[in-house]
Amino acid sequence: MIAGPASSWMAGALHVSNGDATDLPGTGLAQHIVYWRDALHEGPVPEASPSELRRIRAAFLASADADDRAEGMGMFAERDRVLEAHREGDYVLWFEADLYDQLQIIQVLSRLAELAVPPDKITLICIGEHPGIARFGGLGQLTAEQLAEIPATNAPVQLTPAALELAVRAWAAFRAPTPAGLGPIAAATSPELRFLGEAFDRLCREYPSTRDGLSLTERRILAAVSDGAPDAGRAFVRSAARETRPFLGDTWCFARMDRMKDARVPLLTAEPGDQRVDRGTRLRLTATGARVLAGEADFVALNGIDRWIGGVHLHGDDARWRWDEGTESLTAHGTGEEVDGKV
Repeated sequence: MIAGPASSWMAGALHVSNGDATDLPGTGLAQHIVYWRDALHEGPVPEASPSELRRIRAAFLASADADDRAEGMGMFAERDRVLEAHREGDYVLWFEADLYDQLQIIQVLSRLAELAVPPDKITLICIGEHPGIARFGGLGQLTAEQLAEIPATNAPVQLTPAALELAVRAWAAFRAPTPAGLGPIAAATSPELRFLGEAFDRLCREYPSTRDGLSLTERRILAAVSDGAPDAGRAFVRSAARETRPFLGDTWCFARMDRMKDARVPLLTAEPGDQRVDRGTRLRLTATGARVLAGEADFVALNGIDRWIGGVHLHGDDARWRWDEGTESLTAHGTGEEVDGKV
């Protein structure tokens, strides 16, 4: 736990957070802040050096025309430079419980481990709820005054060597070319990284299902449209509401809709149909979309796949790895064998 007055202890620390929607400057606690802007659950995150990974992520975000692209390569380089330059000092990490943030946490912690930063120099503030908020969405919901109160609660935890080692293993498992290590991380428990297991469980459900070839996100989008959501904006809101911890922004959700409407055997029709999906795009299920949603056809078998999940590249006319809803495990498709035990 933080020793002494929070304001004086934290003044010299480097504060790391997921984005500037969190009003850390307004708290008076943070003088040195770096924001970790990257939707790591989308696109390639392979095993690579820090410089090569910066290049890969910047190129992907630019090609996706994503909000997360910020200033691209320069932004990533500056972010990493600031993190390394502070290696002799203290770090305070402000994050949330969802998949978006948990992947950022393990990237930051893995880099700090590479820099030989002692665990006791790292304080993690990671919350999944807040008093008085029925459905907590993130730190950005809180006022500067509410944020400033958090260090006096039991939310801040000092990292232990075991927690840092778990983060390193999780980052390696996420970036590996096969998903063999995801299940053990999903099953892991840690008093400090208490949301990591559930985040990896949710990550596993982004693999195509053995039932219909859909990721859980895709199925929830189709279900929202089938249930009467008239446009993409409301389909996004309805599908996000079904998440225990919403992690997907509307830009990325609309990109999923684009893939389903532009597939060689489309699952969605859109009006107007000659533009990228945005909030006002009107959506309807095709007959094939209804069949896939009912489990009577397979999205990947019909259309093939080209998608990265961390370091795993799913591509071709079949998905090498699938999520089996019956056993709640990742399986090597076509063999029935679990990848590495149940999640």
